[in-house]
Amino acid sequence: MHHIIDNIILSRKYILAICEPLTVEQLNTTPNGFNNNIIWNLGHLIAAQQGICYIRSILNPVVDATITEYFKSGSKPNKDFTIAEIESIKETFISSLEQLKKDIEKKIFINYEPFQTRYGVTISNITEAIQFLPFHEGLHAGTINAMKRLVALH
Repeated sequence: MHHIIDNIILSRKYILAICEPLTVEQLNTTPNGFNNNIIWNLGHLIAAQQGICYIRSILNPVVDATITEYFKSGSKPNKDFTIAEIESIKETFISSLEQLKKDIEKKIFINYEPFQTRYGVTISNITEAIQFLPFHEGLHAGTINAMKRLVALH
């Protein structure tokens, strides 16, 4: 499982690198045709990983509860994030996965509430959850790339 998580970390570092030149305003801009913005997508990836791995395992998330609530699936941004909040999200973007690796080693993922994703994938255990994450991450990486092109025009 560690190699999958390591690959997700590399993907997230790539996402952070493509976001690096963007301003706070650009990160908070919701482009026409979209329901959210780049910083929401970063937060959502954290929240989704916490939900799929920890909450479904009947464990408390290892990130601030405001992240899992504010960025949950179906939510939309209702505020602009400050530079300090953005930096915190960026730090958590990587540290949450580092913690996941540690928690897998501790074997804390004993129970799991199976569910079916909106994409029709049934996830029944932590292994399947981790195997699903790269697909979800890839969807949002594509969205972030598209948004970056649009917000960089302004």
